[in-house]
Amino acid sequence: GDFDVQISEVYDDEMGELTQNFNTMVKELRKNEVLKTDFVSNVSHEIKTPLTVIKNYSNLLENENLSEEERKNYCKVISDSIEKLNNLVANVLKLNKLENQKIVPEVSTFELADFLGQTLLAFEHIWEEKNILIDVDFEENLFVKTDKNFLEIVCNNLISNALKFTENGGKVFISCFKENGFASICIQDTGCGISKETGKHIFEKFYQGDTSHKEKGNGLGLALVKRIIDVLGAEISINSELGKGSTFIIKIKL
Repeated sequence: GDFDVQISEVYDDEMGELTQNFNTMVKELRKNEVLKTDFVSNVSHEIKTPLTVIKNYSNLLENENLSEEERKNYCKVISDSIEKLNNLVANVLKLNKLENQKIVPEVSTFELADFLGQTLLAFEHIWEEKNILIDVDFEENLFVKTDKNFLEIVCNNLISNALKFTENGGKVFISCFKENGFASICIQDTGCGISKETGKHIFEKFYQGDTSHKEKGNGLGLALVKRIIDVLGAEISINSELGKGSTFIIKIKL
């Protein structure tokens, strides 16, 4: 289990070649260990949101002064979050196969505006707590054909990040529209933003250009997003400026 072991390469013959191969093998095993940790961290990252929703609304249900209608609404939110959690656990099994391309997306047709609205509502407690203004502009009757569960993981990550890195009293703008044969999803925030150098590496595993925000994430979420986007055959781009916020755009071919 100690993958820092290296043998001194002192021979210039078959033994030297064997030594080099051994050292290369140890380095590859170390990478595999990192990938395993990566996967466990991704799972934790993905299930955190629905668990937070369930916890918050469960606490609200303890209020004896709730009306019957409020109680039913809170129970529905909890039920919906449990369903999302079930879907996420099922998707973990799919995501484990993504890098080997052993699966194909489960494609269905659905309206993008309704999908984004339902996805956004799961974060209501966060934007209310931070007093963040949510502005939306959804084009109606815009239907896409893709894997709904995978796209939900992508949007959950991007919306979560937008809210996480936007200061109290800031603004998050989400829109969807049809343009040049693509359905586009735009998620924009007035948060801390990132530098151009960080933007070049933002989708790489473990890369965190701004260490002052390291406690807010594990540097894995956007790598997961990029992996899913590639599997879906979609596109993703980022436009960001340090101190002024970030804009992520997803394009799904119609």
